[in-house]
Amino acid sequence: MTAAASTPRLGFGTKAAYGLGSVAQAVAGVALSQAMINFFLVRVVGLQPAIVGLVILTSLAIDAVFDPVIGRISDTVRSPWGRRHPFMYASALPIALAIVFLWRPPHGVSLEALAVYTLALLITLRLCVSLYQVPSDALAPELAPDYHERTSLISFRYFFGIFGGTVVTIILLSVFLRRDASHPLGPLDRDAYGRFGLMAAIIVFVSILVSSAATHRYIKRLWRAPQRQLTLVQTFREVFAALTNPSLVAVMASGLLSGVAAGMSATLDTFMNLYFWGLTPQVMGGMVFFTAPATILGVILAPAVSRRFDKKRTMMIVFALAIFAGVIPVALRLVGLMPPNGSPWIPVILVVDRIFGGALALMGFTIIGSMIADVAEDQAVKSGTRSEGVLFAASGLLPKFTAGFGGLLGNFMLVFVHFPVGVQAGAADVIAPSIMRQLALLSLPVGFVLNSLALSVLIFYRIDRKSHEANLEALALAASVTEPPTSLPTGAAAAGEPV
Repeated sequence: MTAAASTPRLGFGTKAAYGLGSVAQAVAGVALSQAMINFFLVRVVGLQPAIVGLVILTSLAIDAVFDPVIGRISDTVRSPWGRRHPFMYASALPIALAIVFLWRPPHGVSLEALAVYTLALLITLRLCVSLYQVPSDALAPELAPDYHERTSLISFRYFFGIFGGTVVTIILLSVFLRRDASHPLGPLDRDAYGRFGLMAAIIVFVSILVSSAATHRYIKRLWRAPQRQLTLVQTFREVFAALTNPSLVAVMASGLLSGVAAGMSATLDTFMNLYFWGLTPQVMGGMVFFTAPATILGVILAPAVSRRFDKKRTMMIVFALAIFAGVIPVALRLVGLMPPNGSPWIPVILVVDRIFGGALALMGFTIIGSMIADVAEDQAVKSGTRSEGVLFAASGLLPKFTAGFGGLLGNFMLVFVHFPVGVQAGAADVIAPSIMRQLALLSLPVGFVLNSLALSVLIFYRIDRKSHEANLEALALAASVTEPPTSLPTGAAAAGEPV
């Protein structure tokens, strides 16, 4: 713990290398996105929305259950490559292969067999992504114990993640799914999704290995799990103690509510863009490109604003503004104050709204990621053990599980409005406006209420700068009493030269 507390300030190169790893998470996230998977399976493959919702929910539930297990193993393992890197390296190839096969479902089989195939691939891919993401995220509090510097480190994480996800999404929409004279099928071209999956797999494989290798030299200065013989009861007791930290419970409760809203929104996003707003895939890709400045704004502003106003207050303000920004365009359309579909003002208005809302949301997620990292020391003071892996896994457990429920909710909304599934070759890809209006009237108030409740429960988060610094002092004091001097890493050779 003393080693972590005395870690020198990180340079730009280290932060960038750590942040680069989120490209893999983002690209895998695009490949796993409910927006694309749901549209592909319902509209292109022809599975019933309710079946697709159950498949996605099942895969997310299984993934959520195993995340804390992965986190616990990552917290306690001892190896020459430390606690985190063995899992990060081991995940690269399985993730890449699972992405390839997910987007290349077999032809000529029954819809039931396709549902089982998709479920198996989704479970495999989600578990392998967790095998990388949980240990990789858990590195943040170890690399940057300082209260404000870890916000800066995590902002790099979000920047690269959103940048990578943005670029890949633009390529998907503007290249693979484009609709023009030479590509008449557009987003209904089943083979195009397979070609996209191959590209995504290569990007994920390379970014995981590059980021893991770039942070490999810091292993010697990271906290090393002590050798302990724990009974199963003791292990569960420690995990339970970590999961019941009051500040973490506030974050998890917020994640439960926002996860349902996010799952519902992601499930309906592609349907809304294509059929509610009447956008083409090329325009959708262009909008993603023009909303990219939100990434830069969020990354720049999050550390500076949270330093000025403290993390919790800043996070709640920016999330509240982001919630309101997210409902404005659809609400204006429902009351007849938006231009008609086909107007060039539609994408302009949506881009402006998404830049504003996206920058605010990114600031909020960056800060809340730093707040979760602060729980690590708080829990270490209370329990005497470091459990970053369990904490980061737990923070994402309920959002994953509830995102599945949100996806199922969104799919039931499709069923309720009688959204047509599948499409015949050569048939016009048109949906009745009345169907899309019903869908908007259902989804808009539900999403707003869920997100507002998610924001409200974060009032109960308790850690601020003063309490965090007190936790660091307590850990340093405890380590100085219990650890012999010879056990501490010394000098640049042990700690690694900062970039």
